[in-house]
Amino acid sequence: MNAQPDVLAVHAEALGDKVAVVVDDSGGARPSTTTFRELNDMVNRLANGLRASGARTGERLVWCGPNSLEVLVTIHAARKLGLVAVPLSYRFNAEEMAYVIDNSDATTVVVDAEQASLVASIRSEIPKVREVVCFGGEVPDGAREWDDLLATHATTEPDGVSPSEAGAAMIYTSGTTGKPKGALRTSTDRTLVFTLLAELNLLHPDSVHLTTGPLYHSGPLAFASLSHTLGAPVVVLRKFDPLRWIALVKQHRVTNTFSAPTQLKRIVALPDADVARADLSSMICLIANAAPVPYALKQEVVSKLGDGFLFEVYGSTELGVDTVLKPEDQLRKPGSCGKPYGGIQIKIVKDDGTVAEANEAGELFVRTTLAMDGYHRTDQQLTELSTDAVDGIADDELGWKSVGDVAYVDDEGYVYICDRKKDMIISGGVNIYPAEIEAVLHAHPHVLDVAVFGIPDDEWGERVHAIVQLKVGTAVSASELHAFAEPRLAGYKRPRDYEFRDALPRTEAGKLLKRVLRDEYWQGRETAV
Repeated sequence: MNAQPDVLAVHAEALGDKVAVVVDDSGGARPSTTTFRELNDMVNRLANGLRASGARTGERLVWCGPNSLEVLVTIHAARKLGLVAVPLSYRFNAEEMAYVIDNSDATTVVVDAEQASLVASIRSEIPKVREVVCFGGEVPDGAREWDDLLATHATTEPDGVSPSEAGAAMIYTSGTTGKPKGALRTSTDRTLVFTLLAELNLLHPDSVHLTTGPLYHSGPLAFASLSHTLGAPVVVLRKFDPLRWIALVKQHRVTNTFSAPTQLKRIVALPDADVARADLSSMICLIANAAPVPYALKQEVVSKLGDGFLFEVYGSTELGVDTVLKPEDQLRKPGSCGKPYGGIQIKIVKDDGTVAEANEAGELFVRTTLAMDGYHRTDQQLTELSTDAVDGIADDELGWKSVGDVAYVDDEGYVYICDRKKDMIISGGVNIYPAEIEAVLHAHPHVLDVAVFGIPDDEWGERVHAIVQLKVGTAVSASELHAFAEPRLAGYKRPRDYEFRDALPRTEAGKLLKRVLRDEYWQGRETAV
């Protein structure tokens, strides 16, 4: 028997017939409603089947597919077996899939039928994989059918492992700057996690979670998993659709979700008649993250969807959630991503190695017990402070880590992210932060999305360039955008060029792929940053 009861098994015993997972029928999903008892039985069948196939504690299990019941079952089964669960983006091509599966040292792959043919096409490139399990459709040669695997194994709790609440995971970074890296986390700080849940009003007796974003991204995955830890149901939206999202919130009285700004933009951009039919009166916590949340978007969310439930958090796959901006501060603190909580510490370090004063910008360092163990199979690690590098850092204050963001802290302790250090533009020796410019352009009523970055300039080194995506059915000229920016930005910060495109490259999780845009201008040249 396990040394301690598994959290899902406890809920199956205590909650029994309470609904654990509801899968909506949109987006090609297989609709279903599953209780905690049924969910635990499915998880145990899969776990026992994987154990019989040779899966052992500490091995890597890659899972791939749009949001589904099977994805949630797989995550729980990996946790019960002590496997390291490795999410794989279903948007990847075969080459990208092969890289992550092989780099992670995975021995098992569980995949949706939509992506199974891609995995089948790279079997020769992933020799460490012993077993491929396929669900939801046609099973390629050499793969095991999900239903057959579950049907032939028992619902008893798997022996020999003392599962944690969170389980081990290795989430590959989005690769916005190159090859993705596997951020490994084998444990977590339970006290700090529950402090965060309290900060976000998620310790709610009638909690219902909705999967707005893809579960392979760290934010949606974490909060969906935490919902089951708390014994709360998860409503599964296979692929995001703004109209369906509005309907599901109303239908299931959803209380919380996690969303990137991209999805929020699509919701508030719906026709007024559709927005008027929305009922978000049950919502107590809509967490916005994964990319900077423009202030203009927050204003739209509050005015169109309601006030009192919008939270923004700052964090990363590597360091977890580090700050929280509560609903009452969303419009009071434009540009802020909140304050640290639960003993997490923030330090801003200037280029000269001194600690910044209030309102001075520098590199953001975080001290937290939610930090990852490290990156898998690479010597590259997060930037850490040392006593030699920074004045005023004592030997007992090590453990400060950075993911490369530039920020400042105001006199009330609220954090403001200026930009990614790598995205900063240096024009004529002056530092320019694209995020500030993007926030201004987002405020234009016709702008849906925008990317600002530096392009080569023989005189200044770099000049400010903006690529803009307009809302459907609107039109605006470059001169009009220049006039809009003129009173809102200093002259050296204003874009010198405007370019219009139908869409900007973003990951499914909502991160802007500026590297892709920059490469169009910098290929064959050395960047100024």
